[in-house]
Amino acid sequence: MRVIGIDPGLRNLGWGVIDVAGSRLTHVANGICHSEGSEGDLAARLMSLHAQLTEVLRRWQPGAAAVEHTFVNKDAVATLKLGQARGIALLVPAQFGLSVGEYAPNAVKKTVVGVGHAAKVQVDHMVKLHLPGVKVAGPDAADALAVAICHAHHLQSQGRLAAALRAAE
Repeated sequence: MRVIGIDPGLRNLGWGVIDVAGSRLTHVANGICHSEGSEGDLAARLMSLHAQLTEVLRRWQPGAAAVEHTFVNKDAVATLKLGQARGIALLVPAQFGLSVGEYAPNAVKKTVVGVGHAAKVQVDHMVKLHLPGVKVAGPDAADALAVAICHAHHLQSQGRLAAALRAAE
């Protein structure tokens, strides 16, 4: 199965695609969508992110998607704008018929690093251990790959649980 992870951001939206075969994870691609448009033109920036992310999904054709939850900070306006970028991150996979998993940043870090409050450098390091030879496009792409890895583990756990329940019937 091919999984895309998305790390939403209004300026930089990270994405990472992996293939999952049993417990084996393989890097496919990663990158960052940079919003285009002036600071004051939110609609143009969101449209830019939508077009770029649509092209990513069209090109790599994932079968599953996951998006990181946004954290709320003290700046309500910035949080609202980030939430709108997150809306694009949820909308585009849904337009491709994918259900979208959503994960808190601490859950992603716990899955990938083993510690819920890991630093970005630790996440980057562990992503490179999970996906040997990967060339990460930047911290946002590393976070997106971590989201994809988290979702892959979640899907594997769901599959094992479903199999156990079928066996118990």
